[in-house]
Amino acid sequence: MLQPPETSLGLASIGQTASLREQAYDSIKQSILAMDLYDGSAQIRLHEHQIAQDLGISRTPVREALTLLEREGFVSTVPRRGLFVTRKTKREIVEMITVWAALEGMAAHAAARHAEDSELRALGRAFEDFEISTLPDHLKAYDEANLDFHRTIIRLGGCGLMVEMTTNLFIHMRALRSAFLHRAGRLEDSMREHAAIIAALQARDADRAAVLVRDHALGLIAHVEAHWAWPEG
Repeated sequence: MLQPPETSLGLASIGQTASLREQAYDSIKQSILAMDLYDGSAQIRLHEHQIAQDLGISRTPVREALTLLEREGFVSTVPRRGLFVTRKTKREIVEMITVWAALEGMAAHAAARHAEDSELRALGRAFEDFEISTLPDHLKAYDEANLDFHRTIIRLGGCGLMVEMTTNLFIHMRALRSAFLHRAGRLEDSMREHAAIIAALQARDADRAAVLVRDHALGLIAHVEAHWAWPEG
């Protein structure tokens, strides 16, 4: 998704408060989380003055917020070009998927053992409103349900640090799942794999749940290897 030089990120004014840097940080970060980073070949460039104008604040707290985001890996400075939302290389993406698969697999194992029955029943209802025959007409809604499903598994693992560690990974996993979900056969595979994961969790079969979740995440690597279409760097 190309962000033209003077195009707004769609940020709402946050007003004048004592924590402008923190509010600017939160606002910019949420905007980045909502972006489709791999929808198109152009990198998304950030303009400090435009962000400050959108937020209704001076450029100083925006600059400080962007420095924090760069330190956390959400944005990157490209010499002689400017500041861009970070987009990973193919090799980095494969490594991130591998890490995500390991963490979510561990979370699923813990969730199967310790999550409340009511929480697992709620997880089981995540896709009850979707049918294979009509999924192509509801891709956006399914995409959001899919992402929430995986976030919930991480949360049900009961490890706050794991939730924190996957926050940065999530912006790229979200974008990649969205980019590849529409490919032939992927929707059907996704629905079938989700159903198997839910069944294993509700049966309290921790080992099977962990394997299914891990393999479901690793399956994305095959799509990256086959269909990667974005320039490196």
